[in-house]
Amino acid sequence: MPTVKTAISLPEPLFHRAETVAHDLQISRSQLVAKAVDEFVRRYERQATLDAINEAFRQDPPTTEEAALLGGIKAKQRRLAEREP
Repeated sequence: MPTVKTAISLPEPLFHRAETVAHDLQISRSQLVAKAVDEFVRRYERQATLDAINEAFRQDPPTTEEAALLGGIKAKQRRLAEREP
């Protein structure tokens, strides 16, 4: 995958903390920054998707029947999640 060089500015204490983490993980600063940005972007995108879904439900709330089905699905997911290690 092609890479793009970029310059960033960090507060000095954060830079030193990042250096320590990169050293501990035995990866380069570039790899650390790429991993951090990737994680941040993934979280942002998940939140944006969740916000869009919630907005769709606000604009077109589920019918009583749909709400009952969703409640059953939610309960089933909760039970499955509780079994995961």
